[in-house]
Amino acid sequence: MTGRLITVQQKRMFMRLRIEGNTPQRAAAKSGFSTATAYRIEHGHLPAAAQAPRQRRRPDPLEAVWETEVVPMLFAGPGLRAIAVLEELARRHPELDPGIRRTLERRIKLWRGLHGPAQDVMFGQIHPPGELGLSDFTDLAKLGVMIAGATLDHILYHFRMAHSGFEHGHVILGGESYSALAEGLQNALFALGGVPLKHRTDSLSAAFRNLDRDAIDDLTARYAALCAHFDMEPTRNNTGVAHENGTIESAHGHAKKTIEDALLLRGSRAFEDLAAYRRFIDEIFARHNARRGKAIAIERATLRPLPADRTIDYEETLVRVTSSSGFVLRKVFYSVPARMIGQRLRIRLYDDRLECFLGASHVLTLARGRADHATGKHGHVIDYRHVIHSLRRKPGALRNLVYRDQLFPRPAYARAFDALTAQRSDRSACKITVELLALAHDYACEAELAQALEAELEAGRLPCLDTLRERFRPATASVPVVMIEAVSLGLYNEIGAIRGGDVA
Repeated sequence: MTGRLITVQQKRMFMRLRIEGNTPQRAAAKSGFSTATAYRIEHGHLPAAAQAPRQRRRPDPLEAVWETEVVPMLFAGPGLRAIAVLEELARRHPELDPGIRRTLERRIKLWRGLHGPAQDVMFGQIHPPGELGLSDFTDLAKLGVMIAGATLDHILYHFRMAHSGFEHGHVILGGESYSALAEGLQNALFALGGVPLKHRTDSLSAAFRNLDRDAIDDLTARYAALCAHFDMEPTRNNTGVAHENGTIESAHGHAKKTIEDALLLRGSRAFEDLAAYRRFIDEIFARHNARRGKAIAIERATLRPLPADRTIDYEETLVRVTSSSGFVLRKVFYSVPARMIGQRLRIRLYDDRLECFLGASHVLTLARGRADHATGKHGHVIDYRHVIHSLRRKPGALRNLVYRDQLFPRPAYARAFDALTAQRSDRSACKITVELLALAHDYACEAELAQALEAELEAGRLPCLDTLRERFRPATASVPVVMIEAVSLGLYNEIGAIRGGDVA
């Protein structure tokens, strides 16, 4: 019985059973204590410092194979797992007892400690206040966050100060890119309230992926200019050596677990829009920084001042609007108002949006889309308001429109089109659907009309265009009748005469 003193009677019973020829295991079991206690009784109770090494109690099961087979395996493959060695031994020697796994693992562990290759040494570092800030990205797609009913595929830009542990996170919709790094880093520095001496990232290999040499050189120069704007020294860890960025790599796991816990406490992973989800992430990091307030205050006192303005955190390019009332950028087609056909637009490409300029004038902001890299298919970002006037003149174009599915602003409109197509001719279904979109545009009732369409379809009825027009038509206000009585001009002569008499 481990952890319990044995009695004199138990000890006497054990010795009698041993004299009668019982094995130590059987005698110990009958006496009511463990086999290990039995061995200690037989060998006497020596002080811990004076105890002799434990002797082998059974034949070595690895004696026949250790030096001739196992050791050569370990020399040939230093990283070989014990379970792989055991499986290979079982294949070569079926007679070996499968219960030798623990023995094999202990022997391999001892051999590696005495004869194994030297491993990399991790050298702990001291980070003075204000010296080092680190940036990295981590994947959050597995959290299952929903935005407006759709799963959000996103990553997190993560910034951390090495000394105080100040952290900042920014939701990124695309992959790792210069614009994502520049926007997230500037947000973090302005939230911190100062600039560290150095800024460290990984090798930025994900941001450089699929770029040609000129683009890589340009991106490298832009990153250097970004750090120069904030008077920071840019540094990178070596490719494939993640522990050099360990100050933030280890923080990734804590941040993701904290976000996961907050989602569980919230009771829902669904958010109304992206802005609401970003506020949720900001609150999580704000609480983290509040707990480290004293250390952050000490570090802030050592930071360099921020520049007066932000620097460029976008990519810029020129596009021409085609006759399709849109343009293609990064394998994504974006629709724009038809009046811009033939114009050249200057595009500022951010992580989550496109800012469009005609000359020096800002004319449009578009949500950023992304192509499906798995299938190679182009993406589409379509606003039906941009093309509805032309589509009303040619409603039949809706039937085989390349971006038809992306044209519908809400699922109810797509459901209505499918129902109409099933029961009406293609021409009629296209015309009614286009008129429904026009109704949503003209009367600014997109959401309300979608609810009405859902109700009609759930009731098994097709939408009636005339009824819906009458329902959503703006109320006509009656114009009041204003009566204006003409004043006789002779009155002005009388007034003049009276004033003249007063003067006299």
